[in-house]
Amino acid sequence: MRLISRVLNKIEFRVASLVFLILAFVPVLEILTRLFFNNGIKGAESYVSHAVIWVAFLAGMIASKEKAHLSLTSGRDLFKGSLAVFSTSLSRILSGGICFGLTFSALSFILIGFDPTQMVGLIPIRFVALIIPLGFMVMGLRFFYIDEKKMVTTPIILITILLGLFLGIPSMTNMLYSLLPDPPLFIDSLSMLYYDFFHYAAYPMIFLLLLSTISGTPIFILLGGLAFFLFSRDWGSLEIIPNEAYNLLTSSSVPAIPLFTLTGFILSESKAGERLVRLFKSLFGGLPGGMAVMAVVVSAFFTTFTGASGVTILAMGGLLSYMLHESGDYKEGFIKGLLTSSGSIGLLFPPSLPIIMYAVMAQISVKDMFLGGLIPGLILVLSLATMGIVASFHKKRNSSFNGSEILPALKDATGEIFLPVLILSGYFGGFFTLVETGAVSVVYSLLLEGLIHRDIKRSDLSRIMQKSLPIIGGILMILAVSKGLSYYLIDAEVPQALTSFVRNSISSKLVFLIILNIILLLTGCLMDIYSAILVVGPLVIPMGELFGIHPVQLGIIFLANLQLGYLTPPVGMNLFLASYRFETPLVEIYKKVFPFLMVLLVMVLLITYVPWFSLAFLGIQG
Repeated sequence: MRLISRVLNKIEFRVASLVFLILAFVPVLEILTRLFFNNGIKGAESYVSHAVIWVAFLAGMIASKEKAHLSLTSGRDLFKGSLAVFSTSLSRILSGGICFGLTFSALSFILIGFDPTQMVGLIPIRFVALIIPLGFMVMGLRFFYIDEKKMVTTPIILITILLGLFLGIPSMTNMLYSLLPDPPLFIDSLSMLYYDFFHYAAYPMIFLLLLSTISGTPIFILLGGLAFFLFSRDWGSLEIIPNEAYNLLTSSSVPAIPLFTLTGFILSESKAGERLVRLFKSLFGGLPGGMAVMAVVVSAFFTTFTGASGVTILAMGGLLSYMLHESGDYKEGFIKGLLTSSGSIGLLFPPSLPIIMYAVMAQISVKDMFLGGLIPGLILVLSLATMGIVASFHKKRNSSFNGSEILPALKDATGEIFLPVLILSGYFGGFFTLVETGAVSVVYSLLLEGLIHRDIKRSDLSRIMQKSLPIIGGILMILAVSKGLSYYLIDAEVPQALTSFVRNSISSKLVFLIILNIILLLTGCLMDIYSAILVVGPLVIPMGELFGIHPVQLGIIFLANLQLGYLTPPVGMNLFLASYRFETPLVEIYKKVFPFLMVLLVMVLLITYVPWFSLAFLGIQG
């Protein structure tokens, strides 16, 4: 059994890596054929958009194997003994059952939603989409494994399978109606029984699902389960959930998310960080606070590309911490606070993945959102850099500026410095689409770090893929299922109801913005930024329109507050990651981060209440 599992794991990983490379190189080939032959590759966009589905679900399967799906685990230690066993079992039963229910709804969606003659190039579209139910099924099965050597007990397995079969009743009914000319009469009765049950049981099931998050239920299960139970209560079509996942993953901008994420991992796994540190140290190291400026700029650079601030803390925290210690300018507590806070400030710079995702959700220009984030992002960087400069004033400096180191350091880091220039000029200059820009960044990074600097060997690609795929799978699975929940909220007219409530309760734009700041900070503290964009975003946008807030400004306010939520006690994600990375008690991290949190909060309020910062590059006064 273990041998079969290992073989399947290898096949799964290699297929995921192959599809990922196709995703990266097809857009580059498209650029080259367009450049030299004035004609692109026929159907390239369709191949790329459908390759993302395979990357998403294969990476999601790998994330399940690695236990890497993002979850709200802050309260896991609240339960002890038999209560802990019960809560963990509940989490596994609901997670597996929901995955199996989504498997049936995805199979039904493929059967009903696609014509057998539809093709993606030369491949039948039903075959391409088959990865959706396969992915949900494998992820469900992996909730049976405690680790590679141990499975959960047989009763838990049986209860989970029975729950999955029960949740699949409406979808199985729809499949039978589409396959059989005259299905058995009891099928309708079974389906009626299912919906009658959920008319009363939906909210208790939702309560159990929310309770299970304390024991580590992944966020994608929470969002997918909420959508599943709410649609079931209102007699909705459960096929909408995989349908919305398919629509989102095949949208024109989404392929850029895994591509830029992979770029970030290539850079973080090479010695790019060391070269950038050397360069900025040569530029700023002899100045008061220069090493802090270096740390903030390097952190922002890596967060911009990975889209995951925690990756910056984990990948660069050790090196930057060492460099700051060596400077002798800062105490250990200040260093931990600075690096933890710097881990999220790059999310407002292009090619930030949250900005791309928000623009897709809000149906506004990605370019406008990129432009809108430049000044606010710079404000946040400068605020932390200024804190570093002020904190160094009391130190007597032993080193002076040494210009002889700049040119050698610049020569070594030219490739990394040129990457943002290539991205910005290629995309804003209209030479590349957003997805092509992401593909170019992957290929450029591979050539730079593999052939020129030779930091990355061919054998290292497998290691980079193993690190990046679980992160990518976690992000894309959250995006995929949260779109279904977003659809339900819009269909149930929740945004309209909230807008009506706000219209009747709040007359001042200033008061609305204050309340919005508070809500978004709490949201950023409790939810990851990607699910918050798709679930909370549609609720906030109509209210922003009500008060005449420009869509780009609202987007920057939204993202700036959410990234600050990563630092907000008690459960801001970066606080936990910093505690892990620096081997420091969480309460101590709270204390060290607090001054930086207060400064960043003031800056976020400034961004919120001064529209010019977000709209200046758009030529709008605000």
